[in-house]
Amino acid sequence: MSTALLEATIAAIQPLDQAWLAQAQERLDQLTKPRGSLGRLEELAAWYVAVRQEPLPTIKKKVVVIFAGDHGVVAEGVSAYPQEVTFQMVANFVRGGAGINVLARHVGAEVQIVDIGVNHEFTGMPGLLNRKVAPGTRNLAREAAMRREDAVAALTVGIEVAQAAVAAGGDILATGEMGIGNTTPAAAVAAAFTGQPAAAVTGRGTGVDDATYQHKVQVIEQALALHRPDPQDPLGVLAAIGGLEIGGLAGLMLGAAAARRPVLVDGFIATAGALVAVRLCPAVRDYLQAAHQSAENGHQVMLADLGLRPLLQLDMRLGEGTGAALGMFLVEAGLRIYREMATFAEAGVSDKDSGEPAAAGNSVHGGPPH
Repeated sequence: MSTALLEATIAAIQPLDQAWLAQAQERLDQLTKPRGSLGRLEELAAWYVAVRQEPLPTIKKKVVVIFAGDHGVVAEGVSAYPQEVTFQMVANFVRGGAGINVLARHVGAEVQIVDIGVNHEFTGMPGLLNRKVAPGTRNLAREAAMRREDAVAALTVGIEVAQAAVAAGGDILATGEMGIGNTTPAAAVAAAFTGQPAAAVTGRGTGVDDATYQHKVQVIEQALALHRPDPQDPLGVLAAIGGLEIGGLAGLMLGAAAARRPVLVDGFIATAGALVAVRLCPAVRDYLQAAHQSAENGHQVMLADLGLRPLLQLDMRLGEGTGAALGMFLVEAGLRIYREMATFAEAGVSDKDSGEPAAAGNSVHGGPPH
């Protein structure tokens, strides 16, 4: 599998231009409110402006992308649910009956479902994007989860899905996933990149009991001891102990950043994808917002490693992109404040700094100051 697209995408990602952040903040400070009084809504607005590099950007199309894949490690008994639930839930997504479908409708987002590695052949299912790299990963506790070329292929799928979403008018993307057993590779990836022991980053996933939880930690420890993943080789980490959907998520983040589109990162699995993406290209972090802090043990460790502060803390642990969809709603709220709220000059209200109505014409500039 050629790495050409991956390399070109990484090369295209640039850190956020601080001049655009400053310009956005200048407008926010002129709005009819005490400076900074809308807190993180202002931060989100400035971030969106800087990502898009437009003085008055809009959000017309929101896209939640769900990558679905299976995991050979379920043979170790690490999940409370059987593997066939993965393909059954994919069908539920396509029919519009899952939690993410409900929340996506609520926030006005389109849902795209990508079969990147489900151990099932879907037929007669319009609305499902078939980009299957392999029918699931191998058992990471016994052998490498996938070949290195499969890891590259998963990243490439994610990049191409992001490119297609942007080409179709996507303004902002959210990350979702489905895959029974996927909290095990996500925890292994977290341990490899953060240096924390398996027990510190492993949670109960679908709600396993105490004995299964302890076994799950041991399985992850076994995998880490077997593969000794090198955090300086993120592609190797993904291949040895990751998942196809984790690779797809990482690729989506890279592709979106290269196209200057913001990404709302969902929970535990999606953040494992963010760890991979940021290790491959540190600048991609500027294009990510952590939508929420999952109830899954270890998510806080991952977010701290990435330097991302979650927007919400609702004790959610469903995955699917549910938290990310809610995060989109907050970004849009911040942007509407930025675009629609009157400035002191427009409203004829005295700015506290001058005690006089602000001079007209101080609303928004056509480009960043340089």
